[in-house]
Amino acid sequence: MNATAPRPGSTRRFDVAIRGAGVVGQTLALLLARDRLRVALVGTTRAESGQSDVRAYALNAASRELLRSVRAWPEAGPQDERTPPITPVSAMQVWGDDGGELRFSAEDQGADALTWIVDVPALEQRLNDAVGFQGSIERVSEPPQAALTVVCEGRRSQTRDELGLEFDVRPYPHKALAARLRCEQPHGGIARQWFANGEVMALLPLGGETGNSVALVWSVPAQQADAWLQADPETFTQAVQARSAQALGHMHMESPAQAWPLELARAQRWIARTAQGGVALAGDAAHTMHPLAGQGLNVGLADVGELARVLQQREYWRELGDPKLLRRYERARAAEVGAMGWVTDGLFGLFSHDDTRVQALRNWGLSGFDRSGPLKRWIARQAMGQAGA
Repeated sequence: MNATAPRPGSTRRFDVAIRGAGVVGQTLALLLARDRLRVALVGTTRAESGQSDVRAYALNAASRELLRSVRAWPEAGPQDERTPPITPVSAMQVWGDDGGELRFSAEDQGADALTWIVDVPALEQRLNDAVGFQGSIERVSEPPQAALTVVCEGRRSQTRDELGLEFDVRPYPHKALAARLRCEQPHGGIARQWFANGEVMALLPLGGETGNSVALVWSVPAQQADAWLQADPETFTQAVQARSAQALGHMHMESPAQAWPLELARAQRWIARTAQGGVALAGDAAHTMHPLAGQGLNVGLADVGELARVLQQREYWRELGDPKLLRRYERARAAEVGAMGWVTDGLFGLFSHDDTRVQALRNWGLSGFDRSGPLKRWIARQAMGQAGA
């Protein structure tokens, strides 16, 4: 039996306890329940806690297939005709600060879309509904004993700190601003990004292919971010319009702006063994990176996809919390996550540099990369989650 709200306790025996009921935690719960494991999901969803979220996620093909496999992909239905929960990205345009330009298109990749922009509340609701229909998942408010505990609590994980799993953090001097904006002109299914004056701004299309709403993600120095949060809506949108070269015409805000600090972080160890059983970290509890590549949630979903695969393919005699088993997961994910963090950190460092010689070099490189042919297609496949395609 499953409950829609967390229970204070349970007498059931569980194979896996998942701490954290966000997108990553709920996806893992559904993956494990599909393999007939008894799962305790600890914590509340964002909606249950009364928190709002104006962010939108850019999910690649691998993430889409993973969510589809647990029936949690927020497909648009008749009730969503006015505001579809997913928007396919047909092209991406990137501009540097001195004429550099880069463009990717789904057509060039032979794909239906480069990525899909997914509304956060719609995705969380679809996951919540799927969990509610899964009898082998029980929501609880207190962590039960289990053979394996998976920590998906996010970057400020209390459980990770209690276990003494060191989390190396290098803060960036920037914060990310997020808001929803309605634009005078339709976005055309194009994701747009600007690197200029040490800032990174992205406008992600929302509301379906013909929509005219966008999700703003704007990386700015921390003090400026705090000032923008206090600015009136007209001043804020005028600044966005100016920095986006009026690409979508006049804008007005559909939500107040929100901000959060940016950092590059990674756990030194992703697994541990306690007297109660094995422990593994996943998602932001294991790593965080700059959002400029839009890969944060894709990487977190890849974590739980790999962990579920490792557990499903374990030897029949091996316990779920066996350190040797969990090391397979850690080894499989550490290299890829490290490489993605290195790439995003390098791009941020390159485009935040104010030396004019560096500016000229990076814009020449941006335009040169746009003409690189096979290399450009390979990079696009990596970002789309189609590395083997």
